[in-house]
Amino acid sequence: MLWFKNTLILAVSTVAICLVVSVPASYVFSRKRFRGRKPILKILVLLYSFPSVLSMFAIYRLLSPMGLVDSKLGLILIYTGTMAEFGLLNMKGYFDTIPLEIEEAAAIDGANNVQIVTRIVLPLAKPSILVTAVQILIYVWNEYLFATTFMTGAENYTLAAGLYSLQATEISGSWPIFAAASLVVSLPILIVFFSIQKHMTSGLTAGGVKG
Repeated sequence: MLWFKNTLILAVSTVAICLVVSVPASYVFSRKRFRGRKPILKILVLLYSFPSVLSMFAIYRLLSPMGLVDSKLGLILIYTGTMAEFGLLNMKGYFDTIPLEIEEAAAIDGANNVQIVTRIVLPLAKPSILVTAVQILIYVWNEYLFATTFMTGAENYTLAAGLYSLQATEISGSWPIFAAASLVVSLPILIVFFSIQKHMTSGLTAGGVKG
């Protein structure tokens, strides 16, 4: 349950920060035309295509002087840096599918920019936002590489790292405990997934990256 608590803190914090950053950023990249927009998007796609393991040493060199190695804040920053980019690219594609005429009609009726975004655009983009949030949650919930590299000690383990430690070897592994822990890990994600299943198709298929 301690590992469950650690993972829950990491997951909720990462999802919240990623959405706060990526929702407005994706809307701006979708609706605004500014200098450097397309090159920035191409750079983001290029960076996201690199395997995360290639950045391990660089991340360690960045976090170590700040004392963020072996801390939850350090892991949250790593996860946010990875998944906020994914959220931006995924939701930008969905915002592109929302007709601009809807916003223009609302503006003619007297709605200001904040009202247009909060009362019209965000409700229409709900499927994409929910799917993005769940995908970020699943990533953090199952992430193993960074959790074992930047966190030491059983008290700091996440669920993924803890599960591995329970069945590290066939001799020392406790399979009944491992089976019970696997259920604890799987059930929350299954519940969340099935609760938003009706939004999955539209949220994923309309979330492609567009120019």
